[in-house]
Amino acid sequence: MSEFWKAYCRNRGAVVGLVILAVVLILSIVAPFWFPGSPWDMVQMPFLPPFQEGDAILGTDTLGRDIASGLAHGAYVSLLVGFVSTLVSLAIGIPIGAAAGYFGGWVDDILSRITEFFQVIPAFAFAIVLVAIFQPSITSIIVAIAVVSWPPVARLLRGEVMSLKHREFIEAAALSGQSGFTIIWRQILPNTISPVIVLSSMMVATAILTESALDFMGLGDPNIMSWGYIIGAGRTVLQQAWWISFFPGVAILLTVLAFNLIGEGLNDALNPRLSKRRD
Repeated sequence: MSEFWKAYCRNRGAVVGLVILAVVLILSIVAPFWFPGSPWDMVQMPFLPPFQEGDAILGTDTLGRDIASGLAHGAYVSLLVGFVSTLVSLAIGIPIGAAAGYFGGWVDDILSRITEFFQVIPAFAFAIVLVAIFQPSITSIIVAIAVVSWPPVARLLRGEVMSLKHREFIEAAALSGQSGFTIIWRQILPNTISPVIVLSSMMVATAILTESALDFMGLGDPNIMSWGYIIGAGRTVLQQAWWISFFPGVAILLTVLAFNLIGEGLNDALNPRLSKRRD
């Protein structure tokens, strides 16, 4: 682990990304204590500019709701959707990709065609359709994002497994009588963790962007405050009250940037040869 952290910390951008993510995580944890009231409550006059009143430091929106409270409570929603939808995507994509790569033949043909079918459909448009069918809620958003996000995981795992299944230790495990599923679980998957971790960090960032876009379009959970909702609520008064959309937009930008920087650092730390070659 010490070597891993040394390699990770060599990438200054990755360290900055980790700091930004830590700030967002802390903000999501302390939000209920820092802003105990509901983010939907009116706390001041509408269109209050930022840094004018101490109880609404980032200003208020069209209904007098505190922008800072909305940002703090929205951080939890964005991180929840990002992490949970990524975990669900991994739970779908890893078994499909591993089975296609290891067993090959007709299994690979069927699973690859299924993966390609989901890949050719525009991801965001498909997510909109799924959320609209299941009705907007935090659960439907997570499911929709997971359904459109798993094909890259399956493609990655298929390639990794195909490159590993002819190695000597895999052939030795097969000769010892281990079943195909046991070999995949115990021998192959542990050797594919590095690229999966790197891809996962990018997937979380994409999921946060997708969730924000869905909320912006009015397809978010109507009972949950989110960054995308705040931006959508302020888009019609952008010239009159720029801060309504500006601050949540910056929050999304920094959070997505943080995950991308972390992914870069993880790639350098988990694949030191590639990092040295790039340098």
